[in-house]
Parts: sequence; C-alpha cells; structure tokens
Amino acid sequence: MRAVLQRVSRASVKIDGEIQGQIGSGFLVLLGVSGTDTRAAADRMADKICRLRIFPDENGKTNLSLADVGGELLVISQFTLYADCHKGNRPSFIKAGPPDMAEELYEYFMERCRQHVSRVEHGSFGADMKVELLNDGPFTLVLEGDEHGISS
Repeated sequence: MRAVLQRVSRASVKIDGEIQGQIGSGFLVLLGVSGTDTRAAADRMADKICRLRIFPDENGKTNLSLADVGGELLVISQFTLYADCHKGNRPSFIKAGPPDMAEELYEYFMERCRQHVSRVEHGSFGADMKVELLNDGPFTLVLEGDEHGISS
C-alpha cells in the first residue's frame, strides 16, 4: 500500500462537475493498493496516517495528530501510485491491485480511518475525478507499507 499524504487547509473532489467529497483542515490522502496488499496492511497504513503528529502545537512544533486538532480526511483511490516507469516512456501498472480487490481494500481502509477520525470523505473508485486542495505548509509525505510495517 502506498499513500501520498498532504496536510491541507481544505480539499475537495468533484465527479462530473459535482462535489463528491470535501473537507476543511486535515489530510488529503492519495491511496494506492498493490496486488499483494491485505487488510492487515490497510490497518497499519490507516493507523499510521491517523496517528501522525504533523500539525503544529502552541509552540509551532509538529506535535499534534488529526484527533488533537479535529482534523478530517479526504481519501482518493490512486492506482497510478504503482506506476513502473523504468522501461520506456509508457508506465506499466502491473503492480497495482486488481480493481475488485483494490476497491475492497480502499473501502476497508476508510472504515479503519473512521475508528480514529469522525469525518472521512472520499472520491469514487475508478472514476475520473477532479481534486482541489490548499496544501498547508506545504506538508507532503509519501508512505509505503510493506510486510514489516510502514516506511516513509
């Protein structure tokens, strides 16, 4: 599982010109699922993201989590995070999870996040989406799950 996480002041996703999901302060998460990911991997990724302390405290140190600041999540499925661009000029997506399996883990990931965060908005799996955000910082992290846990 891979995630690009951006701390945002606000973010939204539109499908066919209509807002599908929108949040205020929190994280925009672009989530990619590989063919070898499991629910356990989704648990680790969701728990890590929701517990990250990357909001400033009263001293300006990144010391507060989503729960500490009442933050929200906008989760967007992003199979292109598994693009392999090593050969040629056209990316290969062979490492991305099959759509049925990836969608199930995407939905499961969001349910796990709801255990930590009261508001979890989302796009629509496989849809053509237009994502807008106001990056706060900017503060962007890339997280990669593996069989040993999360790395960044």
